[in-house]
Amino acid sequence: MWYRGAFLSYYLLKRFATLIPVMIGVSIITFLLVELAPGDPAEIILAKRDIELTPQALEEARRLMGLDGPLYERYLHWLRRLLSGDLGVSYSSGEPVAREILSRLPATLELAAGGLLAMLLIAFPLGIAAALYNRTFIDHFSRFTALIGASVPSFYLGLLLISMLAVHLDWLPVMGRGTIRHLLLPSLTLGFGLAATYARLLRAGLLEVLQLEYVRAARARGVRETLVIGRHALKNALIPLVTVFGLSLGNLLGGTMVVEQVFAWPGVGRLAVQAIFNRDIPILQGYALLMAVIYVLVNLAVDLSYRYLDPRIRLGGKEVG
Repeated sequence: MWYRGAFLSYYLLKRFATLIPVMIGVSIITFLLVELAPGDPAEIILAKRDIELTPQALEEARRLMGLDGPLYERYLHWLRRLLSGDLGVSYSSGEPVAREILSRLPATLELAAGGLLAMLLIAFPLGIAAALYNRTFIDHFSRFTALIGASVPSFYLGLLLISMLAVHLDWLPVMGRGTIRHLLLPSLTLGFGLAATYARLLRAGLLEVLQLEYVRAARARGVRETLVIGRHALKNALIPLVTVFGLSLGNLLGGTMVVEQVFAWPGVGRLAVQAIFNRDIPILQGYALLMAVIYVLVNLAVDLSYRYLDPRIRLGGKEVG
């Protein structure tokens, strides 16, 4: 019906309106990185360019960088540049920050997609098997594997995988980006830790759904077990997982920074780590803004996905399904 589409459009507009103060807050915190970072940005950039640190040079550098005015004026000036797509210039390379980040972003998205795929390939078989064979060896093995995944830090797991699969067995390349073989180890490292959480949630959700009346009725009617699990039980058991996915996106994005550093993956996360060592504040500001925007948009997509998983879920207090 037309009114359902109109209400969904209204809901989207309302949600986007609520994102405005969030993004303003993110912009303020990101801007204050310049104020909170140790050292004078003017001194840092002059030192990077081998210019003598005279009072005149420092004053001129601060003027050119917009650091000589009141804090609120500098923020408004920075925000105007930000809205026009200007994220500033990298202290290290002298290149525009937007260009530096966009050149590395495909590698990070590739790694995040690989980690997400690895997580699904590990979590779904473990969670479903544990629920279907509750309190058996399969269930115990699944929970033990999930416990290991939740306990081992990603950097340590990455080093273990490099040692076993790349150094001793020589099955996969150690580091770098190029072919699909280069993607396997970092994706497995990134996805294994996340799979632990989702496997346990999927197990608990399926155990609960399998006890509901409509599942028992479907089995009583002689519906095949694969259809009972796939069409009836699994869809409802996914709702808690979708919620956690939105909340754990920060872990996925933050994990790419660690994994990229371990495997020398040329992504945005590794660029941010190098910027920390180089005290390259504009790069860190751009990275923080990018992660915030992605996090907010994915959580919005998660909210909208509830309608597909369960049309009974209300959006904005009214029935949409």
